[in-house]
Amino acid sequence: MAVVLRLSRAGTHKAPFYHVVATDSRNARDGKYIEDVGIYDPTQQPERIELKAERIEHWLKVGATPSQTVAMILKRAKKTAQPAEKKA
Repeated sequence: MAVVLRLSRAGTHKAPFYHVVATDSRNARDGKYIEDVGIYDPTQQPERIELKAERIEHWLKVGATPSQTVAMILKRAKKTAQPAEKKA
């Protein structure tokens, strides 16, 4: 079973938001998943990114591969989290 971190679409017509999920690569995009590890909402300004960092780290250590979009979101989330950590 190849586990993948990818986006699962939710929301309404022309107002999508996405769940970041860990799922088997053979499952459909919006099909069943193993675990919900975050939310990505590109319609809000600024984009809403809420991730369960420890669970994502767990799945990456176990061997899950992120999709291109999820990899981009993870990179963006790290950049926004680092300045907040430096201020604290």
